[in-house]
Amino acid sequence: MNKALNKLRFTVKPSISDGEKALELARTIGVHPLTYQELPFDPEYSIYAGRLTPEKLSNATADEMYWKIRQELIFRHTGEHPYEISGPDALKLLQKIFPRDISKVKKGRCSYQFACYHDGGMITDGLLLKINDNQFWFAQADGDMFSWYKAHAEGLNVKIIEPNVWVSQIQGPRSMGLLDHLTKTNISSSWKYFDWKEIDISEEKVIISRSGFSNELGWEIYFRPENNIQKLGDLILKEGSKMGMIITATPVFRCRRIEAGLLSAGQDFTNKTDPYSVGLGRFIDIDKESFIGKEALQKSDKKCRTWGIRVEKGTAIKGKNLKINGKIVGEVTSSTWSPYQVCGVGIVHMQDCNLGPGTVLEVNCTDGKTHSGELCELPMFDPKGEIVRGKNKNIPKEPNPWVGIKR
Repeated sequence: MNKALNKLRFTVKPSISDGEKALELARTIGVHPLTYQELPFDPEYSIYAGRLTPEKLSNATADEMYWKIRQELIFRHTGEHPYEISGPDALKLLQKIFPRDISKVKKGRCSYQFACYHDGGMITDGLLLKINDNQFWFAQADGDMFSWYKAHAEGLNVKIIEPNVWVSQIQGPRSMGLLDHLTKTNISSSWKYFDWKEIDISEEKVIISRSGFSNELGWEIYFRPENNIQKLGDLILKEGSKMGMIITATPVFRCRRIEAGLLSAGQDFTNKTDPYSVGLGRFIDIDKESFIGKEALQKSDKKCRTWGIRVEKGTAIKGKNLKINGKIVGEVTSSTWSPYQVCGVGIVHMQDCNLGPGTVLEVNCTDGKTHSGELCELPMFDPKGEIVRGKNKNIPKEPNPWVGIKR
């Protein structure tokens, strides 16, 4: 739905402000309350989890956005869609929905979760926040979880609602410095990766989580209906701009999340792939008493078929464009150019589980040529996640080119 917002401007009076335009559009479309911050930059949008998300902005190239998040600071209004599950049987429902043991999640902590169909195929993933003993938020990626909750809640004392919460991400090496500045505290030194807190920013109580989709140091903010979202959003952008912050679109995350091995719902996993085949088996508590998909997952092949790929001098075309001796052997599910590694990078799903890291492939690329690519482990660097945890504070000043395939 590219340029969706622009196409809808015929409903908006030209004399009103960008903020008022966004509010008018929000009456009929799932539009982030801070969308007006993107409007000056010729945005192009797509639909994600029932909400508009910016695919392109004119204020920076994909490479410039990449270096901003690696070296400085970005502000990204996401399409992630939180739903609230509450009531005496909230835990019982979530234990049924998710393959991971929800009883282990403590208040003040987040947990990565995904849901499966009965045959083990994947629906979507996201971040679960335990708000109180009988109250959870699941900030989901693309996919219909609301209907899934409702379909499996029969006979349970549980309430499933749309809390009208919106998510923005502040990511990059300067993100914690901005947070401390906004809160006038030293909060960044007192919380751990995947913690969440309710804090005060400009006399507003907001929930933030130490998480993101970049694998860089960062945090997310959850704007609730009672918040003055415009005041908070403008303050974050104003103060962040003094530290190099820019508003960004999807390209800011694409390369970093590929390099980090963060899978995108509907692309890197689908209803045709189970968690084991895409390398997410470690997030299944298979001995848990019962959950949807358990029987199928117990019987499934536990071998991983999903890997990273580096491509010499080219960017892979998504689709079945991986070959050995001219024969198709796998599919490119995500792909882009890495300004840091100076090569094409991607996530791939192989037909044969015996084709893994070190395998050299023929790759159809966006320049119309076939280039050589090599399968690799994910993540492509920082395997211990020390950047996102603040343990590795080295900021890359220049590219670190991949040496290429050894011939």
